[in-house]
Amino acid sequence: MTALLEIRNLRAEIGGREILDGLDLTVAAGEVHAIMGPNGAGKSTLSYVLAGKPGYTITGGEIWFKGEDLTAMAADERAAKGLFLAFQYPLEIPGVATLTFLRAALNAQRRQRGEPELSSPDLLKRVREIAKTLNIDAEMLRRPLNVGFSGGEKKRNETLQMALLEPALCVLDETDSGLDIDALKVVANGVNQLRAPDRGMIVITHYQRLLDHIVPDVVHVLASGRIVETGGKDLALQLEARGYAQYQSEAA
Repeated sequence: MTALLEIRNLRAEIGGREILDGLDLTVAAGEVHAIMGPNGAGKSTLSYVLAGKPGYTITGGEIWFKGEDLTAMAADERAAKGLFLAFQYPLEIPGVATLTFLRAALNAQRRQRGEPELSSPDLLKRVREIAKTLNIDAEMLRRPLNVGFSGGEKKRNETLQMALLEPALCVLDETDSGLDIDALKVVANGVNQLRAPDRGMIVITHYQRLLDHIVPDVVHVLASGRIVETGGKDLALQLEARGYAQYQSEAA
């Protein structure tokens, strides 16, 4: 399999505090990797570093995405190259309709790649097709982005964005946070429809329940800023049963 993402000995800090401490991770095209671990292990920090969020400083190591140095790219360049981060808490943007936001995001990426913008009728057709699979109605598309949305609506909306943008690497930061079981199934189904031989996924979660619906190829345990164990999907079941205490003591 082709290596889509290669992280080598990554170290990163925020506000002078080191969070990632020599993290190694390789994700091949077509693979779904789950990253599990206790609070404070560095899971969300990893997602923010990959996306290029300001304030997170890389102090060592390398990140290669599709054979290119990801750290040399600005956040918008990373997105145009095909990296998508689904936030644990999606942002609200008052005054900007969801459909307007989707049009702007898609066409900004197309311009960055030197591709022609998608016409409004073509975009609307694609959005409606995807929205239908996620139980998103036309009224929701007209509302300001995420404003007044429930947790489930926000996550379905973000899954819609991901499906529309068709990224090469999807990073899902605790997508199950705040979802009831029905919303979880809808979101997981939307994510599963995006699984493809040329697309990789990193699914960050605390809990096994998400992985009942998005079944990973590989499970990693992240503790104290680095990967301390890697296994198959059964590793997630073991973590559910025994918790993370032993890994925290091992990583210390």
